[in-house]
Amino acid sequence: MRVLLAGGGTAGHTSPLLATADALRRLDPSVEITCLGTPRGLENTVVPAAGYPLELIPPVPLPRKPSVDLLRVPGRLRGAVRAAAEVIERIRPDVVVGYGGYVSMPAYLAARRARVPVVVHEGNALPGLANKAGARVAARVAVSFPETRLPKAEYVGLPIRRMISTLDRAELRAEAREFFALDPDRPTLVVTGGSQGARRLNQSVARAARALGDAGVQVLHVVGPNGEAIPEPTSTPYVVERYVDRMDLALAAADLMVCRAGANSVTEAAAVGVPAIFVPLPHGNGEQAHNARPVVDAGGALLVADAAFTPEWVAATVPGLATDPERLAAMSAAAAGLIPRDADEKLARIVVEAAAGPAR
Repeated sequence: MRVLLAGGGTAGHTSPLLATADALRRLDPSVEITCLGTPRGLENTVVPAAGYPLELIPPVPLPRKPSVDLLRVPGRLRGAVRAAAEVIERIRPDVVVGYGGYVSMPAYLAARRARVPVVVHEGNALPGLANKAGARVAARVAVSFPETRLPKAEYVGLPIRRMISTLDRAELRAEAREFFALDPDRPTLVVTGGSQGARRLNQSVARAARALGDAGVQVLHVVGPNGEAIPEPTSTPYVVERYVDRMDLALAAADLMVCRAGANSVTEAAAVGVPAIFVPLPHGNGEQAHNARPVVDAGGALLVADAAFTPEWVAATVPGLATDPERLAAMSAAAAGLIPRDADEKLARIVVEAAAGPAR
């Protein structure tokens, strides 16, 4: 069986793609997997590092507002579809799997022309344009959130890495805190803006360092490749990292997490029972707030608007929550009961079934 997985840009697309690839290999070690991305995305680093071949096509960004750039979209799309068609002709996949974004629309169109079955996976609660189009021609459509509206939608959850889905936080906590040079016994706040970082989170938490330190709350702050945090020195550990590739250890170290509400962040935190404060991106189509809503409504997290997440809010709210073990335990239990941990295996089985469907 040969599979083409199309997705790239940020971790929101590449992480579930790689989790699916690994699950397919566990199901069938002989499967041939190729990934499809663009030259500008995170996939150029993480896909080769994971041991999968990567093919590249031109990106086709869709401007959110009318502009001259919008007029160039049809020509760019035609070029990207031709490039995707060349890849499909060369590797001859039995199925094409798309995760949305710039890469998936050309892949869906090229696969349809080549009569290759398509499987769509939508990571967000609100689907993007590429997956809305892809779902119309797909053999199977999988979604991460039960209320996502797409034709033929099957709720499977979001595929996450095995290091996360199999995580036992309590068992790994001491090792995790030692790894990050944290105190083994202090309440621990983990802050991350995802693969790109988040300036609002970085600034607001760093400026509240005194209030956190005075409450005895230590911080592991992942600022992102281009981010920074300059906290006021206190006697309580405040560890700043640009990037963490052992996110399992970061989650194990955490009593409480502050993060954006991308599908990956919501799913990984909730699946392993980390209480969270979600701060959705203030732009886009509002999908991040929708991603977080089921966990928030269940009592597993707080939802705070970007503009409201100020140093004053952090200082007034976070120390008390981070030092309240009973409330944190209740939030953890509420979150962990919501999110499936086996979405990678469910999606892999769907892909195998689609590949074995009617001949082209």
